[in-house]
Amino acid sequence: MNIFQNTKDFILDTLFPITCLSCSRGSVWLCDDCLQKIEPLSVQVCPECEDMITDGGRVCRNCRFSSALDGLLVAAKYKGTGLDRLVHLHKYRFIEDLRIPLGKILTEAILQSHLPIPDIIIPIPLHPRRLRWRGFNQSQLLADYISRNLAPGFEIPLGTDILRRKRYTPPQMKIKKYAERLDNLQNAFVAGKPGKIKDKTVLLVDDIATTGATLSECAKELKRNGAKKVFGAVLARQEIG
Repeated sequence: MNIFQNTKDFILDTLFPITCLSCSRGSVWLCDDCLQKIEPLSVQVCPECEDMITDGGRVCRNCRFSSALDGLLVAAKYKGTGLDRLVHLHKYRFIEDLRIPLGKILTEAILQSHLPIPDIIIPIPLHPRRLRWRGFNQSQLLADYISRNLAPGFEIPLGTDILRRKRYTPPQMKIKKYAERLDNLQNAFVAGKPGKIKDKTVLLVDDIATTGATLSECAKELKRNGAKKVFGAVLARQEIG
């Protein structure tokens, strides 16, 4: 089986050689020089009101009773850095290897923040129908990279069997009104295995957030099942329309 895979890889590399998507140099999807140009955001804000500057994207005092999330860390700007193209190619052109530079961007942002090291990392799940179409869950690939690299020498547990998307929903980006986005996600997620998250600090990982409704709905479900704190981490926030 490995012989066929190696032959396939050789043919693909010959016909479509891998070069940096930003500068076209080297033999990687994103070279170190171009990777360093995508700098972590220097300022984080409360994910609920988006008005208050907070440490590591924590929820501000005014919003702490209305937000299921305890904080949301946004790694970098979506536009103007090339990050939007990388995410699009990873997600819709199915370039799985981009998980490495994208994972580095998100991991570096978490390390520079003052968020606590989580007890467990949970990716936002895809519905099985969308997973079959894409072939992989981009959020899980990011979460896996973070779990292996956030604390060198110690692999943080990765909970891929805790959250499940039980209802197929249209992509959030196709829905413009915030209220309709919330309705779209009602009862879309279910959490299991509460013993793994009871009294634990959880890090929810996704690639892109817009209103944050998906992360918030997942955080509610995790806290209903005993999670003590739930923080989110995303590569960027995207404007609607």
